[in-house]
Amino acid sequence: MTPLDDSEIKRVLVVMAHPDDCDFGAGGTIAQWTARGIHVSYCIITNGDQGGEESGIPLEQMAAVRQKEQRDAGKALGVNDITFLNYRDGWLAPSMELRKDIVKAIRIAKPDRMVVQSPERNYERVFASHPDHLAAGETAVQAVYPDARNPYAFTDLKDSGFEPWRVREVWITGSPNPNHFVDITETFSKKIAALHAHVSQIAHNKELEKMVREWGERNAQAQGLAEGRIAEIFQVMNTD
Repeated sequence: MTPLDDSEIKRVLVVMAHPDDCDFGAGGTIAQWTARGIHVSYCIITNGDQGGEESGIPLEQMAAVRQKEQRDAGKALGVNDITFLNYRDGWLAPSMELRKDIVKAIRIAKPDRMVVQSPERNYERVFASHPDHLAAGETAVQAVYPDARNPYAFTDLKDSGFEPWRVREVWITGSPNPNHFVDITETFSKKIAALHAHVSQIAHNKELEKMVREWGERNAQAQGLAEGRIAEIFQVMNTD
């Protein structure tokens, strides 16, 4: 499908399971949006403390480290509005509590567009289908429809001043059925800068840039772009 033109978009909310998911999944695209003056905010669901097993950082310090890394990564892409819900990493499951928290985030951010993770398992790319990603994607989609727009859903939020909000479209990363791509060749360096901010996760990977470039080049080639171009892919869903 054809997504809304960026000229129609004032605000984007990115809801992801872990620190670094935004940057791996959509960093180059996010950099383009912020450069166009679109306000992008992040809602990171877990504290990320089960990542970085090769970093040597003690478990009790990991959540704070990863939140700082995500803030630094956000700055590389022009994003400073970041909320952490601090659910336990690795234990995420769809729940009414999480659904309500995402509805609240939507009603605060008032996004025209959201970026979320796929609730469908991708058997071609197991890393995209981390259980936390699947749970985050499923719950975020539930929050978009029907809850965020529904004045009868979570009435205590409305009573507290969080008015219903209708998201116009959702972009899904890691989907097994992508229907849209963004050429990020010109913002690939910003994506890599954001990823390098996640030192606890990637310092051991000396081939990170090569790996991410190859992923993006395969995406671009599949969309018929010229050799050497780099793309991020999404499944775009109209929710207006």
